[in-house]
This record gives sequence, C-alpha cells and structure tokens, in this order.
Amino acid sequence: MGHENISSKHRSTFEITKHDKLTPEGDCIIGVSSDKNMGDFSKEFKKKIANDNSLIKVEISTKNAYDEIIGYGDHKLSLTHPTDIVCRKSSYVCSRTLMIKSNKASIDLNRQLIEDLKNGEELTFKIIVD
Repeated sequence: MGHENISSKHRSTFEITKHDKLTPEGDCIIGVSSDKNMGDFSKEFKKKIANDNSLIKVEISTKNAYDEIIGYGDHKLSLTHPTDIVCRKSSYVCSRTLMIKSNKASIDLNRQLIEDLKNGEELTFKIIVD
C-alpha cells in the first residue's frame, strides 16, 4: 500500500514493510502495510533465492504504472525478517535482504509509480526467481 510520506529518494535500496507508519526519513520505503513477509515464503522458494546463481526479478505496479528490478541471490541470505523486504544495489546481506546487486534503488523507480504510491494506491509486488 502507498503512503503520503513515500519519497523514494534512497540511492542504494528499496523496501516494502508490514509496518503501517512511515516518517519522511524512510526514503527507501516504497510500500507499507504489506500483507506478506519473508516468513510466508516456502522453504523451496527461499532455497531458490539463497543461491549464488539465482537471478531475481521483482515486478512492482500500481493500476497506472509498472517497473521491473533485476538482482541476484546469495547463499548468505537468511530471508527471515518478520516485517521488511529490502532489495539492495550493494552486496550487503542481513535478515531483511531479498536480493543484492540490484539494478535499481528507490530513486531509480518509475516516478509515476511513486506518485501513485504517495496518493495511497495499492502496490503489487511480485518476485520471480530463475
């Protein structure tokens, strides 16, 4: 779900969270009140993501806009954070990390999509692993 404080200005990450509050300092967050977290992923799906050879594609959309982000898995990914899903341009890994070496951070995302989210539009977030 979108939120009026979404600014999408962060240069190295973007994040989806289950939290429903967002302050202006959360400039990497593009979606709040998520109904899913990494604990909802099946063991098989997590195993595919936590692989050095995995290519991960994230498709995000609102009813008016779409964007696609490409990144990579890593054997160090635990995929265990209970509230946050973070995609990173860097190789940093923690429990919040879904993918590393992403080709986009929040600042790079489709600006129409970000405007929709600022206006409270619903966000669709799809993860595809090859």
